[in-house]
Amino acid sequence: MSEPAHRYLIALGGNVRHVRHGAPARVLAAAMDGLVRGPTQVMARSRIMQSPPVGPSRRTYANAAVLVATDLDPPEMLDNLKSLEHRFDRATGGQRWSARTLDCDIVLWSGGAWCDADLTIPHPEYRRRDFVLIPALDVAPDWRDPLGGLTIRQLLFRLRRQGA
Repeated sequence: MSEPAHRYLIALGGNVRHVRHGAPARVLAAAMDGLVRGPTQVMARSRIMQSPPVGPSRRTYANAAVLVATDLDPPEMLDNLKSLEHRFDRATGGQRWSARTLDCDIVLWSGGAWCDADLTIPHPEYRRRDFVLIPALDVAPDWRDPLGGLTIRQLLFRLRRQGA
């Protein structure tokens, strides 16, 4: 069997209890297990951390990152993640940055940059979000941003120096 064609850095977050899985940290752990059942191979998992909310939500978030390998191209991977969110009854209240059960974002992929009507890789905001960079540091510290050339470790150092 050949090695999967692509690697992805996926950010996971949530701040709403799930009826079956419980607290947000347990939701993320179950979601990481759920990725294994799909057409992906989980290569590394970060620890789960807590972070303050961004935007109108007032609930603390649980955040994590996973490094996965797969033959899925970016639109297929996005569909796979949206299906996972749906299985976890993703609820957002229809508002951007609102409370949610599970949010999965493609941060980086081994093919470099990607942009279409539904997806932009690298994720446009990840460089300014410590709740993405800290878990990413656990699983891919030396992965380089295809646009700026800095590693995850360097991006986090820069963000911390800016006082974020």
